[in-house]
Amino acid sequence: MLDGIYSIGRKLTIFWGFGALVLFFDQVTKYLILTNVPLYSRIEVIPGFFNIVHVRNTGIAFSLFSGSPGAPFILGTIAFLAVIFLHLVVLRLKEMSNLEILYFGLILGGALGNLLDRIRLGSVVDFLDFYIGNLHWPAFNVADSAITCGALLLAKKLLLSSSR
Repeated sequence: MLDGIYSIGRKLTIFWGFGALVLFFDQVTKYLILTNVPLYSRIEVIPGFFNIVHVRNTGIAFSLFSGSPGAPFILGTIAFLAVIFLHLVVLRLKEMSNLEILYFGLILGGALGNLLDRIRLGSVVDFLDFYIGNLHWPAFNVADSAITCGALLLAKKLLLSSSR
């Protein structure tokens, strides 16, 4: 079932449906942060390893381009174009398994989640803070996780199929 090949309509239903599910979870978690955690505060969850924080990112991954004039508009435009590109890729690829469609759906949902933040807030809400001692990974969110997981799973799939 997960490796079946489906019609264009079925592919797009799975793609957009899964993307919407990711978007829903992303926005619910961000809503909980916006309404319960003051900006720039933290809640220690696992001492020495994990905090819930409330920070805003006007840039891209690792806060690159943060504070640059026009960054929210430019990055929002790029995210919008990425959504169109993903839709066209899923539409055009003849043979895709459900898993491959889900990988693209992860990226779609993440892109939509961060795009919605940029439109509504002018920045992206980040709240997951992993660290060891004073070494912190940059804070991120569900959308970022979905984009990363989808991209890594697609890369793995491509690498494994090209080696065959």
